[in-house]
Amino acid sequence: MKPLNRFFVFIYYFVGLIAGLLHPVSVEGMDKLPSSGALLCPNHSSDWDPVLIALNLPVNYRLHIMAKEELFHNPVLGWILRKVGAFPVSRGNNDIQSVKTAMQAIKSGDNLLMFPEGTTIRNGVGYADGLPPHAHGGVAMIGIRTGATLIPVFVDGEKKLFHQTRIIFGEPYQPQITGRHGTAEEIQQVADGVLAAAYALGGQTVGGKPLCE
Repeated sequence: MKPLNRFFVFIYYFVGLIAGLLHPVSVEGMDKLPSSGALLCPNHSSDWDPVLIALNLPVNYRLHIMAKEELFHNPVLGWILRKVGAFPVSRGNNDIQSVKTAMQAIKSGDNLLMFPEGTTIRNGVGYADGLPPHAHGGVAMIGIRTGATLIPVFVDGEKKLFHQTRIIFGEPYQPQITGRHGTAEEIQQVADGVLAAAYALGGQTVGGKPLCE
C-alpha cells in the first residue's frame, strides 16, 4: 500500500524524529495488525496519543484519525491535519458527516483511529464532559456497520519528556451481534468491551491509575 500522500511522508519522518526524541516509545503487538479495514480503539489521556500512535505505525499504514473539531478552527493547522489523514468531529452533536467520513475510510480499505472515550481523561474525568471515563457507542456502531476489525490499543497515561511511553496493540476481532446492525444494548456492550480490553492491555481497569492520577 502507498502512503496517504507525499506531505504525510514528510511529516511522518520530520515530526517522528522530534517526537521520538521527546517521547520515546516502545511498541508491542504491531505484528497482529491487519493491513486494512482496522478500527484502532485506544484509551485517551493525552493530546500526544494520536500523534505517537500514528508515528509508530508503518508510513504506508494509511491511518485516518477522528479528531475534535476545535483543532480545525485554525486554517493552517486544519489544512495540515487533513493532509495527514485527520478529519473533524463535533463532539456532543450528531455529526453525520464525520460518521460518513469514518465509514468511508474503512470501506475504502484504509484504517481508522477513534477514541472510544471521545475525550482525554484527566484527573479521573473527561476533559470535554466532566464525566467519569466511559465508552461512547459511536465507535462500535461504525465498526459494526463497516465490518471493521476492532483493535484495542493501550497507551501509557503519563507522558513525561524523555521517558518511554508504551503502546500495546491487542488481538484483532470482529464483534458478534444479532441481526445486521445489532441492538442499542449490543452496540454499547461492544464499545464498553473494546475500551475495557484497551485498558486491560496495560494492566488497568477503565479509568484506573496511573492513567487518571
